[in-house]
Amino acid sequence: MKKIIRNCIYILIGTLLYAGGISLFLDPNNLAPGGLIGVSVILNRLIPVSTGTLYFILNIPIVILGIWKFGIKFMASTAVVIVLNSVLTDFLAGFGAITTEPILACLAGGIMIGAGIGIIFRAGTTTGGMDIIVKVIKSKYKHIRTGFLFFMLDMVIVSISGVVFGDFNVAMYAFIAVFVSGRVMDMVLYGSDEARLIYIISDNYQNISKRVLEELDVGVTFLEGKGAYSNSSKNVIMCVIRKQLTPRLEDIIKEEDPASFMIVSSASEIYGEGYKDIRGVRL
Repeated sequence: MKKIIRNCIYILIGTLLYAGGISLFLDPNNLAPGGLIGVSVILNRLIPVSTGTLYFILNIPIVILGIWKFGIKFMASTAVVIVLNSVLTDFLAGFGAITTEPILACLAGGIMIGAGIGIIFRAGTTTGGMDIIVKVIKSKYKHIRTGFLFFMLDMVIVSISGVVFGDFNVAMYAFIAVFVSGRVMDMVLYGSDEARLIYIISDNYQNISKRVLEELDVGVTFLEGKGAYSNSSKNVIMCVIRKQLTPRLEDIIKEEDPASFMIVSSASEIYGEGYKDIRGVRL
């Protein structure tokens, strides 16, 4: 019950920040911050439908796709976030722009959006839209980096906004907002580079590894082990995970195998996909 209440509070705070960044800073200054909300801002200038309503409509086919690919349980909380974002975006739009200075708008809007998305992610859900599209693409093309997919999709939307609004400066400010939101989201989600190196010994290793891959989007490796007392072979799960995700991993292990054995240690430097680029290291 504590976890449910905590996640509900996170979702409410996250959606308020997200919607506020759009309605109070970016949308009234013609700044499309990438993602499906950016598409909604652009379409709002072409057809007489509010940004929040457009965001809701555009998400309908994506939610259906998500249910088909990942199941209704995974998409239930995402659907709640989409509805809240849509309602709050239209509600807060009635207050008008807090500032009409583009650089202030893109910085403030980017910070609020990044913080909002990060908090929503920490509640174990997503904002829908491009999050689902990227997850679907990644399920088929696992070699493509998640960050690269988000970046390319956002760049396409930001570029289109410059054409629709007829102002290259608007597109550049929108790009700044996208960059700022991404950095803030990483700070909220991950904090520093510190992570946890975790070993899990369990007879139910297959279900645990499957849920870690699907629910946490964290890679796992199987190590071969052998019990000295029982002389039986064991598959040991090894994974590196951001420290903020550790409680969710512990919940999965408790649900799947309360009798499992888990070793948790700190990993201060991690190189590879999702972490630092090994090519940038000087040996």
